[in-house]
Amino acid sequence: MDRSWASSEAARRTMQGNRGRDTKPEMAVRRLIHANGLRYRVNARPEGDLRRTADIVFTRIKVAVFIDGCFWHGCPTHFTMPRANREFWERKIQHNMARDGETTMVLTQRGWTVLRFWEHESPDDIAETIATTVSERG
Repeated sequence: MDRSWASSEAARRTMQGNRGRDTKPEMAVRRLIHANGLRYRVNARPEGDLRRTADIVFTRIKVAVFIDGCFWHGCPTHFTMPRANREFWERKIQHNMARDGETTMVLTQRGWTVLRFWEHESPDDIAETIATTVSERG
């Protein structure tokens, strides 16, 4: 194997198998908010000129929802830095966190309400927060 971000071929296969959308936490939340009668776009760009996608988007009322994975987004509760290829992962996770912050800032400046949750949070609590926000904005 030529030099890559993966410390081994097995690690590479595992990481490539991770979903970028339709994760279990996202699906659980989407089922709940859909059952509450809310309709939304999935894995969509809130703004066409911004190369960022939100997990759930309410375009008319400008609400963007992100359900961030604990590993990929550096959860303060659950993230642990891998020992193998540490320098790569430090850069990668820091870049992801900076991008998340920038995305939130840009969308907020453009009039969006941005809701960010961690994958370990209760889907019921997330769905309730989303429903309340959508009701207030709608």
